Amino acid sequence: MFQEILASYGLQFDDYKIELHGSGLINYTWKISGIENDYLLQKINTNVFKEPTHIDENLLELRKFLDQHAPDYLFVSPLPNLKNETMVIFNEGYYRIFPFIKNSKSADYVKYADEAYQAAKQFGQFAKELDAFNTNKLKYTLVDFHNLSLRVKQFKSALENANPDRLHQAAAEIDELTNLDYIATKYQELIQNGKLKERVVHHDTKINNVLLHDQTGEGICVIDLDTVMPGYYISDVGDMMRTYLSEANEEEKDFTKVVVREEMFFAIYRGYMEEMGEALSASEKEQFIFSGKFMIYMQALRFLTDFLNDDIYYHTAYAEHNLVRAKNQIQLLKSYLSSEQVFEKIFQENSIVI
Repeated sequence: MFQEILASYGLQFDDYKIELHGSGLINYTWKISGIENDYLLQKINTNVFKEPTHIDENLLELRKFLDQHAPDYLFVSPLPNLKNETMVIFNEGYYRIFPFIKNSKSADYVKYADEAYQAAKQFGQFAKELDAFNTNKLKYTLVDFHNLSLRVKQFKSALENANPDRLHQAAAEIDELTNLDYIATKYQELIQNGKLKERVVHHDTKINNVLLHDQTGEGICVIDLDTVMPGYYISDVGDMMRTYLSEANEEEKDFTKVVVREEMFFAIYRGYMEEMGEALSASEKEQFIFSGKFMIYMQALRFLTDFLNDDIYYHTAYAEHNLVRAKNQIQLLKSYLSSEQVFEKIFQENSIVI
């Protein structure tokens, strides 16, 4: 396989060392190391991305726009092969080759506030450079991915069809999320009233989707662009809130460790707004704090819905895995809500008006 794919790019198989790379959970990635240049080879997971050509077409459109309007911006897109194709089909698999960015590293969790700042700044710059891009040119690679109204509908359907044992096990969590449905109501109102502009959105702003300089820690660029599609900026900010604020991730069973680090909130705000502050409308800026509530609530719903549906979507390692994940995210949301006054005070002390 590797020999044929490399040959299509004019690369000699014997000149490179190939090894698995990274900690991504969706696609399969290998590092291709050579004497002069290194690359990343990636196979798209078609169980998740049903139309991989949509990803390829989106990236080509974005590349074309950035080459014209921001030629100096580092946009890590697939390289063309000898036939000028940026995606290769081999044995019904879809593959791309990317340049490997030298002197770069990625992190699996946020340890320091500066990491959150650097990542948020990179995602903010990504959004800023594509502010004028016509989102009608993009295809949806994951339809309704961050549609909270749909997630609520799926949750209610699960409540009607779940087996009694799981309903009983999750009774407290069902009540808690039901009592927080005002978050979904506000989301629906924002969309219906046009308070949020449709933008080019990354949709997966975890810390490991940003490359940092391996010596200075400075942000270099955004990577993993398969979920880039039309959306609202609260998705990207909200996902940073969900995954950067607590030192514990969504798999943590000890919920006392699921606590918001308020300094991380301000680091996200400062980094993102330094880049996107002038591009966002006043009504968009007003939803900055809401973005965290929106994303954490939605993920809690998704985990609990999957538990009620007998675990048909997320991989589980034990019977209550999705329920534990839901409890984890509910605890994160509680911590977030209890910190809202602190967030607002941070803005006031720094003369930031939202």
